[in-house]
Amino acid sequence: MLPKSLRPLLPYLKRYRWGYLAGTLCVFLTNGILVLMPLVIGRAFKDLSNGDASHLLRYALLLLAIAVGKGTFQFLTRWIVIGISRDIEFDLRNDLFEKLEGLSFSYYQRYRTGDIMARATNDLAAVRNLLGPAIMYTANTIVLMAGALAFMISISPKLTLYTFLPLPVASIVIQYWGHQIHDRFEKIQAMFSDISARAQENFSGARLVRAYVQEEAEIQGFERDNKEYIRRSLKLVRLMGMLWPTLELMIGVAMVLVLWLGGREVLNGITHVALVSDLGISIPGVALPAVTTTLSLSGSIDVGDFTSFLLYMMQLIWPIIALGYVINIFQRGTASLGRLNEIMQEQPEIKDEPGAEDHEIEGKIEFRSLNFSYNGTRVLNDVNLRVPAGSSLAIVGPTGSGKTTLVNLIPRIYDAEPGTVLIDGRPIRDYSLASLRRSIGFVPQETFLFSDRIRENIALGVNLATDAEIHDAAAAANIAADIESFPEGYETLVGERGITLSGGQKQRTSIARALIRNPRILILDDALSSVDTQTEDKILNHLRDVMRGHTTIFISHRVSTVRNADRIAVLHGGRIVELGTHDELLALNGYYSDLYNKQLLEEELAEV
Repeated sequence: MLPKSLRPLLPYLKRYRWGYLAGTLCVFLTNGILVLMPLVIGRAFKDLSNGDASHLLRYALLLLAIAVGKGTFQFLTRWIVIGISRDIEFDLRNDLFEKLEGLSFSYYQRYRTGDIMARATNDLAAVRNLLGPAIMYTANTIVLMAGALAFMISISPKLTLYTFLPLPVASIVIQYWGHQIHDRFEKIQAMFSDISARAQENFSGARLVRAYVQEEAEIQGFERDNKEYIRRSLKLVRLMGMLWPTLELMIGVAMVLVLWLGGREVLNGITHVALVSDLGISIPGVALPAVTTTLSLSGSIDVGDFTSFLLYMMQLIWPIIALGYVINIFQRGTASLGRLNEIMQEQPEIKDEPGAEDHEIEGKIEFRSLNFSYNGTRVLNDVNLRVPAGSSLAIVGPTGSGKTTLVNLIPRIYDAEPGTVLIDGRPIRDYSLASLRRSIGFVPQETFLFSDRIRENIALGVNLATDAEIHDAAAAANIAADIESFPEGYETLVGERGITLSGGQKQRTSIARALIRNPRILILDDALSSVDTQTEDKILNHLRDVMRGHTTIFISHRVSTVRNADRIAVLHGGRIVELGTHDELLALNGYYSDLYNKQLLEEELAEV
């Protein structure tokens, strides 16, 4: 039965159980051969003490065979067990990435990217060590101690007892320091996450840091975090620095006891034999070696057995020291496994409902008495709106009025109450997420491009997109001319988050990425804010041609962007306060009319 802290690894351990079984067999063979070495050396010493050197070559060959056999199976042990730990690391990394890909958008609003990256790298490495070296050294220690202990008891039960007298003290030390190591390593990993997050944010926000002359402040902040990380690491190092010497002290105490008491027994045996020889005792029919054996059984051991016993003790030194190393790895691994398991136990807030199916989408959208709250704050109130298939809807309103939230409910970036959002008359939760999102081209307010070529960024989500399709999408987004002016054209690398492109170029590339999918529903969330009015007009004209017969929803603060939409919805305080065409809304003399007049005045002032 696995400890509770290791149960998340059970599926992986089962998957590689035959490999671990082979590794265990190699461990038994390695240590089974190794425990024979002290016996051979002890026999050799016994023969030499009796003046017999006739079997030395045989003993030398036996020791060579033991060394070769032990080395061979030790290699196989490491190859199998360490190899399995790498395989499980591979599986864990894939499963972790798959899990992260399936989590809802809200998860990434709660957790920092640097923290997630730290768990996917540093913590994963600690778990790998738990599954490789920790298991291997633990198995070696158990098997070698069991074998050596059996031979030590057969030589002298009393000396064996002396050897393990310090064990209870060592057990208490290990138990106490094990918990301390676990707690301190958790704090170290949390600090490493903070450092990773700070570094990631600085690299991503390099422009902002330089624009606000914050280089020195960020360097100092990073240094503070780094010092705290080092401080926590040194506390663990000090603890580990105390653990190993303590274990070695226990071994030293045991060695002193054995040397003192065992040495006296050897000397007693030699003295008894000498006395027998000096007195010239002669027992008819009984040879001297038989007398010596009888005396040995009375409480003394010979030089050969004592040598074997000491060698067994020497063999146990490394396993006991390795025990401290294993404790360190185990506590680090379980702490990291707990952090990884937090991600693996996370459930996506938005997923396919039971009975959800793939359906063809025409593009009719309806909001019915929609109310929506985010983090306990009401964002949308009693929204009722119908968008006919193939029509265009523009949404305007002040900042914070709920425009972005409303369009995010369509592809289920956030989930509305059941039955309040419908597509083609069908509740949106009846659609599988895959079929729903495949039918929607979404250009979010915050433009994101991958660190790849422009070609791959435009063709994202479209398998085997042709050059013609990529060019047509770029032309429709009015970015084709810019791309073709680059030295490498569509092969141009855009850098992290598209840093090598201007804001307008990034927005137009994102629009091209949405258009190449030929979506039934196109959503543009303030996607033209970074382009000039002339470019905006060109893009809108292209969109009217490309999206004819498809549903288009776009958010904008510019009247020039929305004036030609089939209908315009004015959102204010989470409610639709005005709805109609451009001319109808002007006639109402409400919010839209005020927005139009202000922008008209700004344009007139700009011309003066």
